[in-house]
Amino acid sequence: MSATAPGQTTRPDRAAFRSDQEVRWCPGCGDYAILAQVQKVLAELGIPRERFVVVSGIGCSSRFPYYVNTYGFHSIHGRAPAIATGLRLVRPDLSVWIVTGDGDALSIGGNHLVHLVRRNVDVQILLFNNRIYGLTKGQYSPTSELGKRTRSSPYGSPDRPFQPLQLALGAGATFVARAIDREPAHMAEVLRRAAAHRGTSLVEIYQNCNIFNDGAFALLTDRTQRDEHRLLVRHGEPLRFGTDGRKGIAIEGGRVRVVDIETEGIDAVTVHDERADGAYHAALVAMEGPDLPVPIGVLRAVEAPTYEAELAAQAQRARSATGSRTLHDLLRGPSPWWAGTHAPAVAPRDPL
Repeated sequence: MSATAPGQTTRPDRAAFRSDQEVRWCPGCGDYAILAQVQKVLAELGIPRERFVVVSGIGCSSRFPYYVNTYGFHSIHGRAPAIATGLRLVRPDLSVWIVTGDGDALSIGGNHLVHLVRRNVDVQILLFNNRIYGLTKGQYSPTSELGKRTRSSPYGSPDRPFQPLQLALGAGATFVARAIDREPAHMAEVLRRAAAHRGTSLVEIYQNCNIFNDGAFALLTDRTQRDEHRLLVRHGEPLRFGTDGRKGIAIEGGRVRVVDIETEGIDAVTVHDERADGAYHAALVAMEGPDLPVPIGVLRAVEAPTYEAELAAQAQRARSATGSRTLHDLLRGPSPWWAGTHAPAVAPRDPL
């Protein structure tokens, strides 16, 4: 526990969120960096450890619940969103975090992910994207590039890749962001924003699998070339990139073009707006190399009612309309629920 002055309430530090389990990922895996930042941010939130729950599916990333000293649920393949939704509805006092991978979330779990996002359940989703199936030894995944040669696609993958954030926006996501495992300080900044958001927060984290897909994001992490290939976005700031920020991005009517700031001036560059209309965000998340930089940071953050709040309000209206307070009252009450517009002229005798 971190030290505090006399009379102050102690707050756990990162060490308090480390479990006693041996961390079993391959040496050099990007998951280590993500784990460290998640533990750090959880400690900063001032929430008791017993009110955190980490829910995962299947995959390398899904070992996460073992390594965080909170409650956890290592669930089944692709079903973490469904389990987290149920947990959040019955225990809205908990801070629920989903940890998943590109295979777990976008293949067998794609349907569950879409419905969680469209409902705007108040959970945080950390989607580790390494563009490969790591746990099952290197098959191509839903985010692998077209033509990817792997053990399951020796002649190249014939599938066009999913873009997770485009999928999320299509489902009406209220918070979408992207981070990189090798940029820990920036990742922590994004995680703090996700934790503060009311509703579904989806953070795609580019994570290097140094065994089966090493260097998948080298253009974004190599110090000699990353400035030309990534775009760090912050609300209210121009979309600038390149060496010394000499280039910019202009998004006009859903169209994207690169701006030479020295020639056209800074006014030609679009200012990032997390709350802009859908066309802007759709254009932003669709950007990718080699001709356009990849945006990193909080891309969209808007407010909308959460699923829990809507469901609680509906339950209250139902109780008020029926005069019933519990399920027992509804089952044994004198007024059955009728399908259709007209009830029978003579109501049947209550069998109970």
